Amino acid sequence: MAWGEARLDVARVRGLFPGLSDGFVHADGAAGALLPESVVHAVSSAMRVPVAGRGGVFPASGRAEGLVSAARAAVADLVGGAPGGVVLGPNPTALTYTFARAVARTWRRGDEVVVSRLDHDANIRPWVQMAAERGATVRWAEVDIETGELPDWQYDDLLTERTRLVAVTAASDALGTCPDVPAIAARARQVGALVHVDAVHAAPHALLDRAVLGADSLTVSADRWCGPRVAALVADPGLLEELQPDRLLPDPDRVPERFETGGLPFELLAGVTAAVEHLAGLADGATGSRRERLRTSMAAVAAYEGELFAWLDEALRAMRHVHVLGEAPRRTPTASFTVEGMRARQAAAELARRGICAWDGDFAARELFDALGVNEQGGAVQLGLMHYNTAEEVGYLVDAVAALRPR
Repeated sequence: MAWGEARLDVARVRGLFPGLSDGFVHADGAAGALLPESVVHAVSSAMRVPVAGRGGVFPASGRAEGLVSAARAAVADLVGGAPGGVVLGPNPTALTYTFARAVARTWRRGDEVVVSRLDHDANIRPWVQMAAERGATVRWAEVDIETGELPDWQYDDLLTERTRLVAVTAASDALGTCPDVPAIAARARQVGALVHVDAVHAAPHALLDRAVLGADSLTVSADRWCGPRVAALVADPGLLEELQPDRLLPDPDRVPERFETGGLPFELLAGVTAAVEHLAGLADGATGSRRERLRTSMAAVAAYEGELFAWLDEALRAMRHVHVLGEAPRRTPTASFTVEGMRARQAAAELARRGICAWDGDFAARELFDALGVNEQGGAVQLGLMHYNTAEEVGYLVDAVAALRPR
C-alpha cells in the first residue's frame, strides 16, 4: 500500500482512548489532545520500576538514560531531526526563552529580529524581550485581517543584512493558518538569518520535516499529539554547540544537555516515546521504519481530518449569527469564531452545557486578536478537531453552534 493511500479506521482509533468514555464531544484538541491507553500504560509502567538520576553505574540510573535516549530518538523521527539536537523540557515557552537568551548573546545593537502577529506569544515575547535587552530592532510581519494569512512576500521588505533571526509559526494555534514557512525561510537564508519555527500546533496534523521547513530550530509539545506535558526544541547539533545558555556549573556542558535546566521527568519521557509510536500506528498497514510509518499515518490523519473540517468550516460560515475568523487556503482543522450577541465565554459555557468541550479567549495569540479586534468581545470560541473525532460529532457540533442565541 502506498503511503498516500492509507486510511484511518476511526472506530479502532477511538477504542485507544479511555478518556472518550466521559460522554463529551472533545473539540478542544487545538489546546491539548486526549491520551491513548498506550501512553498511560507507558508512563505508569515506568513509575513501577526504580528510575534514578542519570550518570550512575547502577540499573535504575541506566533506565533513566534509556528513557531519555528513546524520547530523543522518537522526537527526532517525528520532526525529521537528529537525536543529538533534541532538547527536552517542560513546555515550549520555557525552551524558547532558554534558546532565545543563548541566541541573543550573539546580537549587537542595531541588529534586527522579525516576528509575526500570527504567532502564539511564546514565539513572540521571548524574542521581543531579548531584542530589548540587546538593543536590537523588532520588525513585525503582519496578518491579512480578512483571510488570516501571513503573506510571505512582505518578508522581502522586512529582511535586511542586519536581520539575525526570523520567528514564525508553522500553524497558528488560534486560526489554524499554515504560512508558507519554506518560502519565508528561503528569504531569511539569503540574508544569513536564523529561522525559529513554532511547530507546536502543526505537529498533530501533518508530518514535519525540519529541513523542508528550512528551520534552524523548532519547538513541539507532546501534549498536542496525545502525549504528556513535555516539550522539545529541535535544532542542528552544530548550532547548539555554538551557543552557551545559562546553566548551573555542575550541569553537563555537552549538547543537548547544556540546554536542559534541572532534571528531566523520566517517567513522562516514556509517554513521549509512546505518543510518537501512537501516531506512527494510526494508519492500518503502515510499515517500515518509524519515520516511514509516521509518513503513512500522518497522511491518513491529514486526509481524514481534512474531510471532517471541510464540513464543519462550511457549516459554520453558512450561519448568519457566526463569524469565522480567517479563511486561509492552508489550515489545520481548527476554527475560531464569534457569535453575534454573545461573549465568547458565554458561548463556550452554552456548548459545555450541551456536552461539548470548546475553548474561548485569545489562545495566547494576543497580538493577533488585538489586530483582528475581537479581544473586546472576550476573544473567540474555538473548535479543534483531532484524529479521534467523528462525523457524528461534527454533526452535533454544527447543530449546537446553530442553536446558540443570546439569552
